[in-house]
Amino acid sequence: MIIINVKEGESLDKALKRFKKKFEKTGVLRELRSRQAFEKKSVARRHEIKHAIYKQNMNLDITA
Repeated sequence: MIIINVKEGESLDKALKRFKKKFEKTGVLRELRSRQAFEKKSVARRHEIKHAIYKQNMNLDITA
């Protein structure tokens, strides 16, 4: 359970923004979406490798 202490004089919008940021860091929503449909390990590994290649190419483009 995520607990956000609202500080004295803090607006509700700022507290809500902190809550959303904390909630996103936990990865609950990401895990929920991944559990909706079963993905074989080989497919998950292939997707992970493709993502790693993409990130590596992005890093090469930035430095070049």
